[in-house]
Amino acid sequence: MADRPYHHGNLRAALLRQAERMLRDQSLDQLSLRELARQVGVSHGAPRRHFADRQALLDALAEAGFARLGAELQEAVDGAGEDYEARLRAIAAAYVRFAIHDAALLELMFAGKRREQQSAALHEAADRAFSVILELIQQGQAGGMLERGQPERVGLLLFATMQGIAALVTGGLVDTDQIDGLVADAIGQFLHGPRALA
Repeated sequence: MADRPYHHGNLRAALLRQAERMLRDQSLDQLSLRELARQVGVSHGAPRRHFADRQALLDALAEAGFARLGAELQEAVDGAGEDYEARLRAIAAAYVRFAIHDAALLELMFAGKRREQQSAALHEAADRAFSVILELIQQGQAGGMLERGQPERVGLLLFATMQGIAALVTGGLVDTDQIDGLVADAIGQFLHGPRALA
């Protein structure tokens, strides 16, 4: 049987898009260069022109995931208007939705960030994505909406809250129709304390 033809257009982008879809529908263990090539419809050697091995594919997938997450967070902030609480609520909701829709990808992204031999590009992509949250925290501190202190520490608390909401949803403990209300309550408490729910 003859090898399938090389994919026209941007094969690397097509491979990464299909790898994301595979990650949503299957387990990470099933993601291979050969299976990816089969699903995209190219020869089994074609992906190796872009990814030296499976780990290179996973690193590129994690890097692309951080880039998309950063873009979605920035879009959420930019579209929320000038009200600080609305902007904080929008960024939190955007993160939670990403974490629910792409739970396996997010796990891969964090695993890549924890690896000792992580690529510089992956580290930079992660920093860029989370800088959107960090900048919003710094704006809140500068404007008196948030207490002063280490922005990274305040951001970590917000991140833990968002990740916790996503985990409750993906674990089946909370219905998806409760996400917006939970996020609003969490941001209200984050900014105003327990009185926000009274």
